[in-house]
Amino acid sequence: MSHLDDLDEYEAELELALKREYQAVFALFRFCVLTQDATYLCNRLDVQQAAPTSAGGLPFFQLELEDVWVWDKNRPTRIIPRAKVFTSGDVTVEELRGEGDEPQLTAEALAERIGEPFRLEDE
Repeated sequence: MSHLDDLDEYEAELELALKREYQAVFALFRFCVLTQDATYLCNRLDVQQAAPTSAGGLPFFQLELEDVWVWDKNRPTRIIPRAKVFTSGDVTVEELRGEGDEPQLTAEALAERIGEPFRLEDE
């Protein structure tokens, strides 16, 4: 087996683990947010739209998310307390459950639930 085959196998294992984790945590979140660059699950979301930018006339979105899970197999941790996303591309927001349907989980509790250590980005 070549080194390229080993790398392909490693990437496939990472992708499979990510898909399994996504399925495990999906029901714990209130929103699924899709941008052209990433997929996020979160429990609190604030979307602000600014006027079209002068460089192309596209709308500009600022998303503020809390209790966030990020789809990214290369991150050391996918669970973060807060994130801000700035994009001029499409944004799709799916509300997975209504407010108050279930108690919100903190980032710390969620990390414990899936067996991943909670760390702030500064640590």
